[in-house]
Amino acid sequence: MCHKFLAVATLGLVLPALGFAQSCESLLSFSMPGVQVDGAEVIASGRFQPPGGNATSSRLYQELPQFCRVSITLTPSADSDIKMELWLPSNSWNGKYLAVGNGAFTGSIRHAAMAMPLSRGYATSSTDTGHLGNTASFALGHPEKVYDFGWRAVHEMAVTSKAIIDAYYADGLRFSYFTGCSAGGRQAMKEAQRFPFDFDGIVAGAPGLDWTGRAAASLRIATHLEANPAAQLRESDRALLHQTALDFCDAHDGVVDGIIGNPAQCNINPEVLQCDGENTGACLSEEQVNTAQMIYASPANPVTGRAITGLLPGSELGWTDLGWTRSARATGLEQYRYLVYEDETWTIDQFEFERDIYRAERKDDDTLNALSPDLFEFVERGGKLIAYHGWADPQISPANATQYFERVMQVMGGRDQIHDSVRLFMAPGMGHCAGGPGPNSFDSLTALENWVENGEAPDSIIAVHRTDGVVDMSRPLCPYPEVAVYDGTGSTDEAENFSCQAP
Repeated sequence: MCHKFLAVATLGLVLPALGFAQSCESLLSFSMPGVQVDGAEVIASGRFQPPGGNATSSRLYQELPQFCRVSITLTPSADSDIKMELWLPSNSWNGKYLAVGNGAFTGSIRHAAMAMPLSRGYATSSTDTGHLGNTASFALGHPEKVYDFGWRAVHEMAVTSKAIIDAYYADGLRFSYFTGCSAGGRQAMKEAQRFPFDFDGIVAGAPGLDWTGRAAASLRIATHLEANPAAQLRESDRALLHQTALDFCDAHDGVVDGIIGNPAQCNINPEVLQCDGENTGACLSEEQVNTAQMIYASPANPVTGRAITGLLPGSELGWTDLGWTRSARATGLEQYRYLVYEDETWTIDQFEFERDIYRAERKDDDTLNALSPDLFEFVERGGKLIAYHGWADPQISPANATQYFERVMQVMGGRDQIHDSVRLFMAPGMGHCAGGPGPNSFDSLTALENWVENGEAPDSIIAVHRTDGVVDMSRPLCPYPEVAVYDGTGSTDEAENFSCQAP
């Protein structure tokens, strides 16, 4: 898209002359039911300052182009107070819109996540999901705000953003996208399941699909370990267990590289580490062996029969003294304290697995959970979905993603029925959304764009690992259930020497 502009030297801004249906400031008069535009201003190139920003965070925005910043309040219900921002490029719009997701119970607009899409020419938006602060306390006495957080805020943001984009630009919107990881991955999947027409393409990273199940899984371990300190796995114990997992399973993919290629098929037995008369050095007590088995285990959900997935071999270095990550325990506590029991005095030691998972499932009633395998409408309308998950994730079990994908295939008639629309990429050695010893940096958005806009389905996505900013390993991520297999020649640190093959 090409625009002509009038320069206003005194302001240091470039204002549109042609190519726009109206000016940025005129969006203050934009009218739509349940929508209030609170502000609309042109931000000069490199001049954006986020609320409460410091010097480090400000550097992130120094290369941003000029844009129209629109602040909006959405009120789809009488008790809703959803804040959102929409950033509209002034002179480099690519004709596309990208919404970004949130994390945990975060109630804030994610300016940092909006910077990348804006720099690539996207109109972009983010929402606080209807509350302030990274806590679920907003849920007490406010059921409508729970709906806002669970699914309504993102949908209302998408509808509003597209309407304002149409009002602002003379040329129409060509494609709309959503990207998110963790809780943002949950939002992504909720959109595909519940609002299949909101986005043409979706990236769902490490999706917290089974929100209530993950909460139960983390609290099940934490409750046991708080009551039994001797059963806790300390840092050295976790390192020993991790090395044992590598000893059991690292070589299964044909390469010994400190990464387990397919931990779902790793049958580690922690009992080999149990201390006895002959094994008294680096070893685990019987109670600690039991803890490791509990963390790996996937007990059945007594309500649905669905497995409440445990963590997988290879993730041990991300565990804590109380089992799962601190964030997993914190969101689990918030889930039960504020959404399940609605009692701010509720504590972890009150948790009982079978009773409480049942209560949580009934209370949620498909509000936060994103477990529906029915993607028929999304697929039929031509939507494209790329999901990804790190096999070494210690915060949201990667088995959660593969279990869901298997259910989608079963419901929709097999892999061939969804392969042209939905693909899952599992990343060996990658932690939660990023990090870990395996290749963990990749461009899923470009892969999605090529799929949606050019019909080029991603048969693999190249991921890299960096040490001190320098790439020292690359590997293809393969569409599940395919795995990357070493071809037998060349460096095992280079992706070109691997191919995606069925297990």
